[in-house]
Amino acid sequence: MAIPLEALESEVLRLPTADRIRLLDRVVASLDADADRDTAWDAIASEREAQVLQDPSLLVPFDEALQRARAELM
Repeated sequence: MAIPLEALESEVLRLPTADRIRLLDRVVASLDADADRDTAWDAIASEREAQVLQDPSLLVPFDEALQRARAELM
Protein backbone atom coordinates (compact mmCIF):
# COMPACT_ATOMS: atom_id res chain seq x y z
CA MET A 1 0.00 0.00 0.00
CA ALA A 2 1.39 3.42 -0.96
CA ILE A 3 2.01 6.00 1.75
CA PRO A 4 0.13 9.29 1.19
CA LEU A 5 2.54 12.01 0.08
CA GLU A 6 1.70 14.26 3.03
CA ALA A 7 2.49 11.49 5.52
CA LEU A 8 5.76 10.66 3.76
CA GLU A 9 6.74 14.33 3.67
CA SER A 10 6.04 14.68 7.38
CA GLU A 11 8.18 11.64 8.18
CA VAL A 12 11.04 12.81 5.97
CA LEU A 13 11.08 16.25 7.57
CA ARG A 14 11.49 14.63 10.99
CA LEU A 15 14.72 12.95 9.91
CA PRO A 16 18.04 14.36 11.07
CA THR A 17 19.65 16.74 8.56
CA ALA A 18 22.34 14.27 7.51
CA ASP A 19 19.72 11.62 6.72
CA ARG A 20 17.60 14.10 4.74
CA ILE A 21 20.66 15.08 2.71
CA ARG A 22 21.46 11.43 1.97
CA LEU A 23 17.85 10.75 1.02
CA LEU A 24 17.73 13.82 -1.22
CA ASP A 25 20.93 12.73 -2.98
CA ARG A 26 19.41 9.31 -3.65
CA VAL A 27 16.12 10.76 -4.93
CA VAL A 28 17.89 13.20 -7.24
CA ALA A 29 20.18 10.44 -8.51
CA SER A 30 17.13 8.31 -9.29
CA LEU A 31 15.75 11.12 -11.46
CA ASP A 32 19.02 11.63 -13.29
CA ALA A 33 20.00 8.10 -14.21
CA ASP A 34 21.34 8.66 -17.72
CA ALA A 35 24.89 7.33 -17.34
CA ASP A 36 25.80 7.84 -21.01
CA ARG A 37 24.85 11.51 -20.86
CA ASP A 38 26.68 11.98 -17.56
CA THR A 39 29.79 10.35 -18.99
CA ALA A 40 29.66 12.60 -22.04
CA TRP A 41 29.29 15.74 -19.89
CA ASP A 42 32.17 14.61 -17.65
CA ALA A 43 34.38 14.20 -20.74
CA ILE A 44 33.47 17.68 -22.00
CA ALA A 45 34.13 19.22 -18.58
CA SER A 46 37.51 17.47 -18.33
CA GLU A 47 38.48 18.63 -21.80
CA ARG A 48 37.52 22.23 -21.05
CA GLU A 49 39.36 22.14 -17.75
CA ALA A 50 42.51 20.90 -19.49
CA GLN A 51 42.21 23.69 -22.08
CA VAL A 52 41.87 26.37 -19.39
CA LEU A 53 44.77 24.98 -17.41
CA GLN A 54 46.87 25.15 -20.55
CA ASP A 55 45.65 28.65 -21.49
CA PRO A 56 44.05 30.64 -18.63
CA SER A 57 43.18 33.46 -21.05
CA LEU A 58 40.26 31.27 -22.19
CA LEU A 59 38.45 32.01 -18.92
CA VAL A 60 35.51 34.40 -19.20
CA PRO A 61 34.37 36.54 -16.25
CA PHE A 62 31.05 35.37 -14.79
CA ASP A 63 29.14 38.53 -15.69
CA GLU A 64 30.27 38.27 -19.30
CA ALA A 65 29.42 34.56 -19.49
CA LEU A 66 25.96 35.28 -18.08
CA GLN A 67 25.43 38.11 -20.56
CA ARG A 68 26.45 35.83 -23.46
CA ALA A 69 24.11 33.08 -22.30
CA ARG A 70 21.20 35.48 -21.99
CA ALA A 71 21.89 36.89 -25.44
CA GLU A 72 21.84 33.41 -26.97
CA LEU A 73 18.54 32.61 -25.29
CA MET A 74 16.82 35.75 -26.53
